[in-house]
Amino acid sequence: MKKTISVSNKGATLDTGRRNFLKLGGLGIAMAGLALVGCSDNEFDYQYMDPANRFDLGTGDVGVLNYAYALEQLEADFYTKVVNSFYSGISDAEKTLFTDLYHHEVIHRDFFKAALSGVTTNVLPTLEFQYPNVNFSNRASVLATAKALEDTGVAAYNGAGKYITNPDYLVIAGKIVSVEARHASAIRNLINPGSADFSGDDVINATGLDVAKEPTEIVSVAGGFIKTPFTWKERGIS
Repeated sequence: MKKTISVSNKGATLDTGRRNFLKLGGLGIAMAGLALVGCSDNEFDYQYMDPANRFDLGTGDVGVLNYAYALEQLEADFYTKVVNSFYSGISDAEKTLFTDLYHHEVIHRDFFKAALSGVTTNVLPTLEFQYPNVNFSNRASVLATAKALEDTGVAAYNGAGKYITNPDYLVIAGKIVSVEARHASAIRNLINPGSADFSGDDVINATGLDVAKEPTEIVSVAGGFIKTPFTWKERGIS
């Protein structure tokens, strides 16, 4: 009998007593590496706040890291709700998958917070989220939302990579987006088992690469879930 896992939105520890459906691979080492990457630039040591008291993600690499942190907060929050109250009729295999996704996203979220805190005081606060059109007790609704979030996350990392100047950060972003792509494939397989949807035309472009989207496109999609307003003036988000 599989033990029940008690989870919260505060943090998580990976269950190393079983083989997870999805593996973090080298992410643990990568996380430790980025946490050690410091920056002494004084330009990082200030808070961005507009007259409406909305947090601005900042400029340069800090802005990109805060952007990724915002998206990882959203995914972690979503999967926390999923695993704390699984939808009706969920199979054991699906419980295992969603629990793995939950662990990964919480680790991603907590990693970005720690990494940002090590290089700047301009750290995005904890955001509030809403899911007005999601029925967490319905399988189709949960899977459709998970698919949208994972596809959006992959496209977001792919689109923001060109704005990263620190090569260490770029390596880490590449490793994390590879995990997010595995998430997206797993969710698509749940929706349409055994299909080629994992590489559908909606996520793979004409050159055979993952779709990349600009931050303005991503925020326009993910913004419906985010209650806490923020800006990223450097990238045209206000």
